[in-house]
Amino acid sequence: MDLAEHGIRTSGRVFRNPTTALLYTHALMRGDGRLAEGGPLAVDTGRHTGRSPKDKFVVREPGSEDRIWWGSVNQPLEEESFERLRDKVVSSYSEGDVYVVDAFAGADPEHRICVRVVTDHPYHALFAKTLFIEPTTDELAEFEAQALVLHAPAVEAEPGEDGTRSGTFVVLHPSRSEVLIGGTFYAGEIKKSIFTVMNDRLPLEGVFPMHCSANLGEDGKVAIFFGLSGTGKTTLSADPERLLIGDDEHGWGNAGVFNVEGGCYAKVIRLSPTAEPEIYRTTRTFGTILENVAIDENGVVDLDKLEQIRNALPAKQGGHPSAIIFLTADAFGILPPIARLDRSQALFYFLSGFTAKLAGTEIGVTEPQPTFSTCFGAPFLPQEPVVYARMLGQKLDRHGPGVWLVNTGWTSGPFGEGERMPISATRALLRAALEGELDDVAYREDPIFGLRVPIQVPAVDSKLLDPRSTWRDPDAYDRKARELARMFRDNFEQFAETAGEKITNAGPRV
Repeated sequence: MDLAEHGIRTSGRVFRNPTTALLYTHALMRGDGRLAEGGPLAVDTGRHTGRSPKDKFVVREPGSEDRIWWGSVNQPLEEESFERLRDKVVSSYSEGDVYVVDAFAGADPEHRICVRVVTDHPYHALFAKTLFIEPTTDELAEFEAQALVLHAPAVEAEPGEDGTRSGTFVVLHPSRSEVLIGGTFYAGEIKKSIFTVMNDRLPLEGVFPMHCSANLGEDGKVAIFFGLSGTGKTTLSADPERLLIGDDEHGWGNAGVFNVEGGCYAKVIRLSPTAEPEIYRTTRTFGTILENVAIDENGVVDLDKLEQIRNALPAKQGGHPSAIIFLTADAFGILPPIARLDRSQALFYFLSGFTAKLAGTEIGVTEPQPTFSTCFGAPFLPQEPVVYARMLGQKLDRHGPGVWLVNTGWTSGPFGEGERMPISATRALLRAALEGELDDVAYREDPIFGLRVPIQVPAVDSKLLDPRSTWRDPDAYDRKARELARMFRDNFEQFAETAGEKITNAGPRV
């Protein structure tokens, strides 16, 4: 394959769309990974075991400058620095073997893009092959890259020379849809970079991009689950009784919801074969990559192609959602396990994006940290949050889905004192909500947050539905609740002017 169109020249071999078996073989020969019992490839990503958001940059260039949400999420980088880094990455390909993966992002043919990932590491090629959507042989024959990822994890930036913060860099050039990745072996940067590209492109086509999972019930009704990593997007959407559309990234267009990816990228720490059987099974399956997972000397484990999850929906598309769930891992133990939101509340909590960062999602996060990540995906939003909130409001008005806030975090107290919300209770609450069992039950209104909380739900301890009653010290709950309410209010000040009075007043009462 000739990579000259991308300015790449190499004396080594170029492997275009290699098989999984070949990539396994090369990774094992190079010592990049180990074969684990059952067939997965176990790899170690080194010092970067999560994303490095402080090392993410967007090129400031005329074609996109006016629409980018500049700031700590999208740090500007000059085009000269981009070209310098690009030269370093391309030069690193000059002698060794290079792997090229051509794939689609977006299951809807009307809104998908052709993605080409170039890397000098076979297991990262396998990651791209697994996570994106594989074209057919006929589609590959006509494939023309619309987005390009140049991946060279061993290449380090020179901060003083290249304008970066450190040796690590993840850089997007919006108009060229090119991504440069270096200084990190964490494979998740590849998928999240393409998600960022889609978050920029889809709104220009009138499609709402979402950091969410999605599934389909036997009744044909679609549910979507917004949430950051570690809040339960993958676990709760991979319900054995429903068909999985996708676990992380979707678009919502005129025809309904579609998956951006073809794979599943799940956390496996303390994974339960009982509570999460489908995901657990993939950790013993050929084709799965296990990142930073301990295995013993015999190769026994102490994500995988979506198709290998038995209840996956092959089309990766569904209709318009009848239910929208906002997942939040509340480390304070204040929010109820489920609450029904009206339109204004839905937009308030969507713009707020409250949750807790969990260990392993970002560098330096070793225990839950309460945070506000607007639209439940701030690190991946190239445009202003109000752009995405406005699109959500339009979808709510047009299709009228029910909206629920679900706390998968703590109960009976904050992190360190309370306990994690039982997944069995969360599943029961979601099942009741999705099957319409909560449509006619009695609700109470939370005096501080104004949330409508069901008083009784079958198969769920009623005490759990009232977080205050689970605390040993109710007064301590009240103090912490007021503290959290103030955090919501202080955070929302940045959106108050653009969101308007009605949405702003839908938040907690301080």
